[in-house]
Amino acid sequence: MTTDTLINPNELTEQQLEDLLRVKRNKSVQDRKAYKDLVQTTVPDAVAKLMTVSDSLSAIKSETFAYFKDLLKMKAEVFGVTDNQQSHTFSTEKYGITIGYRVNDGWDDTVSAGIKKVTDYLDSLAQDPNSAKLVKTVFRLLKKDAKGNLRASRVLELQKMTDDYHDVNFTDGVNTILQAYKPMRSCWFIDAYFMNEANEKVAIPLSMSSVEFPDGFTFDFLTAEAIDAS
Repeated sequence: MTTDTLINPNELTEQQLEDLLRVKRNKSVQDRKAYKDLVQTTVPDAVAKLMTVSDSLSAIKSETFAYFKDLLKMKAEVFGVTDNQQSHTFSTEKYGITIGYRVNDGWDDTVSAGIKKVTDYLDSLAQDPNSAKLVKTVFRLLKKDAKGNLRASRVLELQKMTDDYHDVNFTDGVNTILQAYKPMRSCWFIDAYFMNEANEKVAIPLSMSSVEFPDGFTFDFLTAEAIDAS
């Protein structure tokens, strides 16, 4: 008995129905095993290739920073200046590259004391139109980002406001927040570009998420619609 042709269950004996169900169960088990076996062979192969790419990127990143180490040293000698820039950009008529490091905002535990002083000052204000506007502005500047951190740029704006509101507690609270600022270096980066034939700047993708698929690659297998259609 095969399952490839349409079968009317009413025409089958009880034994035939049991045989048919057993065949379907066995096929399901075999299909799931085949899927798991394919995962076992596909994943290691894909990861191995990605590890090779990662190692290559790491080596090229090291080489690139080494190239510009000498250029930065020469720049300091030629122009007689040294600085603590987070990034440096070098460019020619057709190419450009920026190397540097990114910084994330960070704060020590005293930041909460500063915020408390500022909010206490806000609570003490009479709720007239002008003070209500100030309260709204300050709370906007003290609003934390998605990661739960204050934005340093906003706190600097808050510092400027202390000149307009000569209150000891308000000023001390803002200064306490500023002193709690502990920026953290997050990563070393390389950005590069070239000028195309239309003299347009084209960024060179250097991460797996930003690089495009090759021309002709058809990406039609991951969406729910594509899976249903198959």
